[in-house]
Amino acid sequence: MNRVVTLGESMGLILGDGVGGWEHQSQARVATGGAEGNTAIGLARLGVPVTWLGRVGDDALGRRVVGDLRSEGVDVLARIDGGAPTGLMLKSTPRAGATTVDYYRRGSAGSRLAAADLDELPLGAGDILHVTGVTLALSESAREAVIVAVDRARSVGALVSFAVNHRSRLWGHAEAVEAYAYVVARADIVFASDDEARMLHPHPAPEDLARALADAGPAEAIVTLGSEGAVAVIDGERRRVAALPITAVDTVGAGDAFAAGYLSERFAGSDATTRLNTAARAGAYACLHPGDWQGGIRRSELHGAESADPVAR
Repeated sequence: MNRVVTLGESMGLILGDGVGGWEHQSQARVATGGAEGNTAIGLARLGVPVTWLGRVGDDALGRRVVGDLRSEGVDVLARIDGGAPTGLMLKSTPRAGATTVDYYRRGSAGSRLAAADLDELPLGAGDILHVTGVTLALSESAREAVIVAVDRARSVGALVSFAVNHRSRLWGHAEAVEAYAYVVARADIVFASDDEARMLHPHPAPEDLARALADAGPAEAIVTLGSEGAVAVIDGERRRVAALPITAVDTVGAGDAFAAGYLSERFAGSDATTRLNTAARAGAYACLHPGDWQGGIRRSELHGAESADPVAR
């Protein structure tokens, strides 16, 4: 059976319950999150067979990560690392409408992901490998693991999907751009925000950014624009999808959900219009609930969701 395969770091997540910085919080909730795991859960909710591979510590947070992924229907290939802790992130709302995320992942188990961990990676013709720039940034060994996985996917006839997901706190601009360009040139599908796309191509217009990304290699280049929706170049054609009108509660994880929505329809063989509309709905739903993935849409909810405007060519 074909599937989507992803690899990266999932972590413990502590969410403050009120408005204000951590010095003013009295209560918090425990959850989990991480770009690739968020996308994996989004795909599973949309009925796609999906495998997540990564490292977690031999600790309670690591067990929580594995438990959350499995409970959502994700096939988990977890490497238990007894020499490093599971990473942690703290999410707070310092003021209404603003979200701050602080990461504690240096030296974490997830950052020690290595090419040797990929021996059991289930990739074959017709599968989709989804990777992100977060894992490229974690460490040299994690970067090598991503590159090895991409090369393996291409060699067996699997599609490669890449979400830039730039994290400026993890590495410098020049190093990041070099790594992103390398993977973009080898990817079939690329997701980037307009700011991320401008790191690679200094064009002011979003449509030109999507075209420049597509010209670099991928047949499907999607540039997300937040509340303005997204533009794309798919098999040479320019397309646009509007965002659903919502009142966002938490936008962290929306891009991961958008990618999950798109990839679910790509996996199903749907046309470009359906791919983008499902992506827009998935991204919007993710913003309606606090947490990285808890608001993710399910396949049974898609037809009841308020439709986005039609894709325009």
